[in-house]
Amino acid sequence: MGRFNTSVGDGFILVGFSDWPQLELIFFIYILIFYSLTLFGNTTIIALSRLDLRLRTPMFFFLSHLSFLDLCYTTSTVPQLLINLQGHDQTITYGGCVVQLFIVLALGSTESVLLVVMAVDRYAAVCRPLHYTAVMHPLLCQTLAIASWVGGLVNSTIQTGLMMAMPLCGHRLNHFFCEMPVFLKLACEDTGGTEAKMFVARAIVLVFPAALILGSYAHIARAVLKVKSMAGRRKAFGTCGSHLVVVSMFYGSAIYTYLQPMGSYSENEGKFVALFYTIVTPMLNPLIYTLRNKDVKVAMWKILGRGTDSG
Repeated sequence: MGRFNTSVGDGFILVGFSDWPQLELIFFIYILIFYSLTLFGNTTIIALSRLDLRLRTPMFFFLSHLSFLDLCYTTSTVPQLLINLQGHDQTITYGGCVVQLFIVLALGSTESVLLVVMAVDRYAAVCRPLHYTAVMHPLLCQTLAIASWVGGLVNSTIQTGLMMAMPLCGHRLNHFFCEMPVFLKLACEDTGGTEAKMFVARAIVLVFPAALILGSYAHIARAVLKVKSMAGRRKAFGTCGSHLVVVSMFYGSAIYTYLQPMGSYSENEGKFVALFYTIVTPMLNPLIYTLRNKDVKVAMWKILGRGTDSG
């Protein structure tokens, strides 16, 4: 296998799930359904948070950013996967692969930081309820959101730059999109030093935020246990529990993919794990955060009723 000359402008072949041709139609149907639900659910959250004044709170401000992230994240990978599953085109240009890698890393890193910000918001709401509005004021919320996006872009720029500097051999990517661990499998030479730097960067983006979130929720649990009202406890645990479900799904799958040694990384297993964090989690986020939220239900019925009245 010869060295891949990136200057020629050749592309890659995305293997996808072609190793399981009997499953491609099933995958196509389910992924199309999940993708449609993702688009509908996250778009609804963004629209409701804009249209209803009661939802203009820090929680829904950050949730709308999370929904926008999920929309962009799934759209950067799923349409190409659907085309791949139909067998029409399994190729992607080198430039397109680099752009996809950059976007996926940027959005994933931003979400990692944003989930920490949302945990801080829940900590302030539960542990400092009397000072919540003063602490989580709009300027701080906007600053934290911008910091999340900037942090994601900086991490993606570093990782993508290091990846592009590696000499690559071959054109076959055993995945359905341009994923970092699969890219590293194509490295021609010993790139232990570069991989070590990239590993440290990924660990900072994943492990440090996860530790901060666990710490904040330890304080939240302690505060909730002091609440005398059972109704108050259930409400607090319901709200924070939903966030922990999202955190567990996101960080669990991401740590499995990005923080295991490259020698033990299984591309076939990685593809199925990637389905989880590129399709399933973004679809579930709107449901997990809003299923029991009365304000969301009221806002939904209000808008639906307004549309019915106008018709």
